Amino acid sequence: MNDLTDPRPPLPEWIVDVYEVLCDSCFNPVDEEDVQSVPREQALTVLLTDTDLSLEPEDADHALTRLLERGYFYSVDGELRVTSSETHV
Repeated sequence: MNDLTDPRPPLPEWIVDVYEVLCDSCFNPVDEEDVQSVPREQALTVLLTDTDLSLEPEDADHALTRLLERGYFYSVDGELRVTSSETHV
């Protein structure tokens, strides 16, 4: 996630952790077809219920916003999609 050619400052580690949790939980489900998009509210629920992250609602929302701003996710009709599903980090 921290590309040396990217002029933007790197994302904080906790936001990288958020990205990994969402990719693992929402976009790589076990025993289901490949998921292409997830509603933002569902992504927030995943983040708020993950015991390893222990995020407050405002922190989860901020992390999603940063990931959208940096292009790791994009939004279509209120649903999040992973910009590149080939590599997560």
